[in-house]
Amino acid sequence: MNEHRKYCQRFGKIAVDRGYLLAEQLQQALREQVDDDLVERPHRVLGAICFDHGWMSPRQIDEVLNLMFKMSRTEPELITQ
Repeated sequence: MNEHRKYCQRFGKIAVDRGYLLAEQLQQALREQVDDDLVERPHRVLGAICFDHGWMSPRQIDEVLNLMFKMSRTEPELITQ
């Protein structure tokens, strides 16, 4: 499994929980990600999609990523496969 696929769901949940992203924006980003994959465009991670739309700043994306990886080291059983 690709590493980014392990964390996609967690990225969105953390971003919404932190108030950086609305649930509707997350849903749109996930749809775009799937659409890209279905038509064989390059895969984009959620942070890139959210940045492209201006929904999240680089600082917010970095914060979410840091939280994700910190959690994966302290609570590896919570990582979705």
